[in-house]
Amino acid sequence: EHDVLLTIVLVLLALLLFRDLRREGHDEHVAESVKLMKASIQDVKSALDPPEAILIGPRRLRSESQRFCESGHGDMLWFNVCFTMFESQDVFDLMLRPAIENPRVDSIQFVSNPTEKTLWQQNILPKVKECTGRDKVKEPRWVELPQTLSFILADTDSTGTTEALLSFWGEPFMGRTTGQQAPRYVFRIKGHSDLVSRFVELERQHRSRPGLDRDESP
Repeated sequence: EHDVLLTIVLVLLALLLFRDLRREGHDEHVAESVKLMKASIQDVKSALDPPEAILIGPRRLRSESQRFCESGHGDMLWFNVCFTMFESQDVFDLMLRPAIENPRVDSIQFVSNPTEKTLWQQNILPKVKECTGRDKVKEPRWVELPQTLSFILADTDSTGTTEALLSFWGEPFMGRTTGQQAPRYVFRIKGHSDLVSRFVELERQHRSRPGLDRDESP
C-alpha cells in the first residue's frame, strides 16, 4: 500500500508540475501577444496622427506654393527668402503676386539680408508696384542673416492656424536654373508643429535687433 500511495503522490505531483509548466508557457505567450498588440496599436495611432511636416518635391512645388499663397490671410512673413528667384516673371507671378493680390492678406513683410537690397530695388519692387494690393507690401527689414534657412509664415484658410513653407539654402533644396536660385524642395509645416512657434520667435529676435530700417510701403 505504501508503494501504491507513493506512486499516486508522484503521479499527482507530476500532473501538477505539468499543469504549472503549461500555465507558465501560456502566460508567457499571452504576455508576448499583449506586448505585440500594444506595439501594433501604437503603430496604428502613429499612422493616424497628422504629420507635422510634409515634404513637397519638384512635381508639386509650383502648385503647392501657389496654393499656400492663395489660401493665406492676415499678416504674411517672408523670412530670408532669396530674391534672385523673383527675377523670373513666371516665379514672381506664381508665388509673390498671388499673395499680394490675395484680398485676405493684410500685409506682407520681408526680413532680408542687406545683400538682397539691390535686387529688391531694381528688380522686385517694380514688379510689386504693378500688382493690385501693392500697398500691403512693406519695405523689407534689412538685417544680417545666415544663408541657412528661409520660410514663409501665414495663417491659412483651411485650418485657421499659422503654417509655414520651409526651405534651406543650397543643394539639394535649392538649385540654380538659368543662372537663378530656385527652390526644389520645401516643407509644409503644419500648425500643430512646434516649429511654427520657433519661427515666430526667430523673427521676433531679429525684429528686436538694432539698426533695422523702419517699415515703409512701396
